[in-house]
Amino acid sequence: MAHSHHDEEFRLNTPDAALLNRRLDRRNFLMKTSLGLGALATGSLLGLDALRARSAPSLGMEEASSEDALLAAIPHIAPRAKRVVYLFMAGGPSQFETFDYKPALFDLAGQNLPESIRKGQRLTGMSASQAALPMVPSIYKFDKYGKTQTWVSELLPHTANVVDELCIVKSLYSEAINHDPAITFFQTGNQLAGRPSIGSWVSYGLGSDNKNLPSFIVLVSKNAPQDQPLYARLWGNGFLPTRHQGVQFRSGKDPVLYLNNPEGYDGADRKEMLGYLGKLNRMQNDSFGDQEIDNRIAQYEMAFRMQTSVPDVIDVSNETEEVFDLYGPGSRDAGTYAANCILARKLLEKDVKFVQLYHQGWDQHGGLPKNIARQCKDTDQATAALVVDLKRRGLLEDTLVIWGGEFGRTVYSQGKLTATDYGRDHHPRCFTMWMAGAGVKAGISYGETDDFSYNIIKDPVHVHDFQATLMHLLGIDHERLTYKFQGRRFRLTDVHGKVVNAILS
Repeated sequence: MAHSHHDEEFRLNTPDAALLNRRLDRRNFLMKTSLGLGALATGSLLGLDALRARSAPSLGMEEASSEDALLAAIPHIAPRAKRVVYLFMAGGPSQFETFDYKPALFDLAGQNLPESIRKGQRLTGMSASQAALPMVPSIYKFDKYGKTQTWVSELLPHTANVVDELCIVKSLYSEAINHDPAITFFQTGNQLAGRPSIGSWVSYGLGSDNKNLPSFIVLVSKNAPQDQPLYARLWGNGFLPTRHQGVQFRSGKDPVLYLNNPEGYDGADRKEMLGYLGKLNRMQNDSFGDQEIDNRIAQYEMAFRMQTSVPDVIDVSNETEEVFDLYGPGSRDAGTYAANCILARKLLEKDVKFVQLYHQGWDQHGGLPKNIARQCKDTDQATAALVVDLKRRGLLEDTLVIWGGEFGRTVYSQGKLTATDYGRDHHPRCFTMWMAGAGVKAGISYGETDDFSYNIIKDPVHVHDFQATLMHLLGIDHERLTYKFQGRRFRLTDVHGKVVNAILS
């Protein structure tokens, strides 16, 4: 008797289902070979990661129990932060024009950087060929702001107004001197591509507090200069299960690609299709035991729920005029940095665990005064507004806000130097970031650099230290959250990193 596609016997009792569960023997060799080819086709549809070497949970009950035990132990310590919003200024903002005030440079302008300061440290290929390395102070004024009387550039007047909320770390350093490895290092803990991103580690360790939205969401400014590329692997899951990769929200009618139903296809059709697809995937999983099949089932189900949740969260029609005025020009234009800051706040209100904003355009080798002024104008008001908005809604006390790039800039000018125009090369030896909110001391500056902002003279903070501190604030011991892959256990901080307890409240 012919079965309809609604027939319950389709689930388990068809001959094909039985064949999928039989052991491989001579009689069924050819049949299994054909199914194997089908599995390869399925793998190509699911993505190449479905065909990777299996991770610990799929290797056996003993390994799975080990991974489960690691996750069950979280939180390792009392968490101070429930969620994170990371404002990544891609390209490397100059500390000289933002937070690291160096008045001694005014008397040294135009002089060559002393070898006693450089100490043989490597330069990029862009400035290594320069006959001289003339030092240049910022042309922008600094002043003291807030009760803490903290130095802030005139380029950041709105950030200056919230400086008493900030923990400014002036002594970050990295080994990476070029953009791709430097950003990859910050986001994954390794300069080489392929490791899980911070947000993916957080998702893996802590899971989600909202079953209708991904735990890790990425927003990229549409109004930023495209000077350095961004890659999806920066928010990728690496070797972690694919359900933990970051999901990028875009501006426009389709904020998440392929989420909407095709034309002529309604929600009931989609639900029915996913139901049958889930059955087929479970049959495949029973036969091959690949955990990526379970992960993709979960992702399909999440996508179905997101069809309702995403339109709601990106709808800003209920935001007041006061909110748009607070975040400033561009906040009504979906996809701009300002609009993304409002969206980030809405996602945090929905208990999304990790929200990351990328704003490109900070790589200023020439024409820095003009270009950094534009960058600050596009980001300063909305950045400060996000801090203000989170605080007045009671969210800042358990939300960690982070601002910064992948490295800093050099004290010397790269290329053309005039009284009003100059550029700065990459400088990983010292640079500035700030944090605010859950668990960090407010209104402090931590770490010091020399008069040239070339070397750290007090309280250095490595990239791995920053990562360890971020995880600590979320209740995770960075040394204990590991994942076994290719025979060894990996973690975000590799074999390095220490929590910077001095900045914790």
